[in-house]
Amino acid sequence: MKSKSLDFRQIEWWIVTSAFLSIFLFNLFLFRPDFYEGSGHEIFKFVSRLVIPMTLYISFHLVHSILIPKYEKDKKVWTAIVLTALVGVASFFVVAILAYHSELSNSPFPTFYLGVVGIYVCYLIGAFILNQALTPPKIRDFQLYNIVRLILMYAFTLLFLIQILHITNPGTLVVFGMVIPGILVLGLYHYYFVYKNKIAGRIKKSRLFHWGLLGLNLLVFLIFSGAENEERIFIAGLGITVFLMLILFPLATLVFNKYDSYLGQINTLTYQVDQGSANLDFLRSQINPHFLFNALNTLYASALIENGEKTADGIQKLGDMMRFMIHENQQDKIPLSREINYLRNYLDLQMLRFGKESKLEVDIQISEELCHGEIAPMLLIPFVENAFKHGISLKEKSRIKLNLRCIAGSVHLDLVNSVHPEKPAENSREESGIGLDNVKKRLELVYPNKHQLNIIKNDSDFFVHLSIQLT
Repeated sequence: MKSKSLDFRQIEWWIVTSAFLSIFLFNLFLFRPDFYEGSGHEIFKFVSRLVIPMTLYISFHLVHSILIPKYEKDKKVWTAIVLTALVGVASFFVVAILAYHSELSNSPFPTFYLGVVGIYVCYLIGAFILNQALTPPKIRDFQLYNIVRLILMYAFTLLFLIQILHITNPGTLVVFGMVIPGILVLGLYHYYFVYKNKIAGRIKKSRLFHWGLLGLNLLVFLIFSGAENEERIFIAGLGITVFLMLILFPLATLVFNKYDSYLGQINTLTYQVDQGSANLDFLRSQINPHFLFNALNTLYASALIENGEKTADGIQKLGDMMRFMIHENQQDKIPLSREINYLRNYLDLQMLRFGKESKLEVDIQISEELCHGEIAPMLLIPFVENAFKHGISLKEKSRIKLNLRCIAGSVHLDLVNSVHPEKPAENSREESGIGLDNVKKRLELVYPNKHQLNIIKNDSDFFVHLSIQLT
């Protein structure tokens, strides 16, 4: 299944929102002045640290989430340029006034604002280049594009945090530059070395990687603690180890279990959709009108030259086949005997049509001994239909040889027919019952690893061997 492009506009909004929320919280709690004893300048500086990031975020939201999507929809270039310029000028003046009067900037012209705008523009250009270079049809699917775009997005977020570092607390940069990548690396380690080994049954190996990492973490902090003669370093390492053991790894295991569960549901739904598609194709083409018309014409001709006994028998067989196609083949499984009975009716009708042809040699052997159990309907008949459609020529010598037997809970069909050049009209107007490609798909869906299908064709013969394990 080919990967699809992620919804990067939503991901970008989420990452930027998380970054600005982190900036706001760090500034709120770590720069809080004493409102009772602090000076007015300190309070104004504190408020500026909150309002400037809010202004930048609002500007980003207006441009990225409203104006750009509107431009992509309406294609009104000048409207988008004018509105973007208005947002930029308004936010610039707000940031410039607050930064200068709060002494967060030494100049009335805040250079960090231009840096932020430049980073955003460079990101848009980079995203556009990636979209042109790493998406289909240049690349097979979106997997590489998604990975590179996510890395680009995260890298530009770090550049933005570095750019505004002097007006905010460095805690946000530490979180995005060290904590989140560290958690990601530990999560990947846990998934590939601990979780994967565990679900594969390699419990000892899983435990070795799990406790080995925790022990190595403690050892590293113990060595640094001894080298610096600081007990607090070891205590910090102990706290990180407890966090990994009791929070991060159990939470990661829960997420991975949910992921595997959802993946299993997706695979199940995909299977059901594929099966439904195959069944739909099957239902659309299960009745071959060409065959039915020929059968009816043959029955009509027989009725004119005989008393009607043979005609009645043919009509009864045709009615049995119609009832089978309307009722029984709607089921997932039917008795194998009913499938064979349908096959016999089909063969009898075809022999009623072609039985007197002197150039046709037909050898049919059907052994119903040991043919018990159930089978998915209409899996045998398509190959026989194909043989009668392509294996008979009224002008050349033709042959069809069929052998059907059951052995130890399995059914085996061997079919050989002669090959004749098709008329051009047959390619466009005539089709066998459901088509060999559709049968192959149904076999893969219903009997995965429980069937064998060999098809060999040369200039004179078409050979089919089909084995299905029913139990």
